[in-house]
Amino acid sequence: MTESRIRLAVEGSVAIITLARADKLNALDLDMLGELSVVLDRVEADSAVRVVILTGEGKAFSAGGDIAAWGGMQPEQFGHQWVRHGHRIFDRLATLRMPVIAAMNGHALGGGLELAGAADIRITERQAKIGLPETSLGMVPGWSGTQRLVRRFGAQIVRRMVLGGEMFVAEEARANGLVDLVVDTGEALNAAKDYAARIAARGPAAVEISKLMLSIAGGEDNGAAVEALGSILVAKTGDLKEGVSAFREKRAAEFKGEW
Repeated sequence: MTESRIRLAVEGSVAIITLARADKLNALDLDMLGELSVVLDRVEADSAVRVVILTGEGKAFSAGGDIAAWGGMQPEQFGHQWVRHGHRIFDRLATLRMPVIAAMNGHALGGGLELAGAADIRITERQAKIGLPETSLGMVPGWSGTQRLVRRFGAQIVRRMVLGGEMFVAEEARANGLVDLVVDTGEALNAAKDYAARIAARGPAAVEISKLMLSIAGGEDNGAAVEALGSILVAKTGDLKEGVSAFREKRAAEFKGEW
């Protein structure tokens, strides 16, 4: 049985998810994607968690998808088992009910940047490099690099990374809106914990609803976000309680429109 390469630690109201494959610069393979999916479900279900921090072990945040994991796949396998599977998990991260902070302790390349791009806040160490080098390998960004990253960062800066292969150091990335804060080497996790404490001190319901509203404004996951907002609102009403009680008691409901 292999050691888990996605580690979860909960410190009070903050969950810390660590990519733990330092010898491969935290490059992702199918097993890691599966582990990440399980961890995200655990975090979502923990009502005590208000903020998630995602970081890497060692010198890199993540070098992206492990070429050894996808390089030999047949086209249909590559499209479904790799691209679509990873897409679903990254979308899951982006739509967690609580804010996510990427503590970028080193390079974030390709899928690593797409992973960080699914977070709400990005804090990076000044030695880190950021880019989307996929076209140099004859492939395209497949985990929402041309979609979510365009919505969040703007089309032109993504064009420069994808088409021109431009790589940005941390301060350049901040100036171009790719990251929110640059800190000294070794300080990303501490800075992320400080920012997480700031978020956790605010009203948890207001933060969760605000994240949904921002998602709608950004054109992301509109259908699910709208229905989540509506469902939360209705769940607070007396009508829902009355409807459930009537169903259980096998009687006609007496709705009063109580909020």
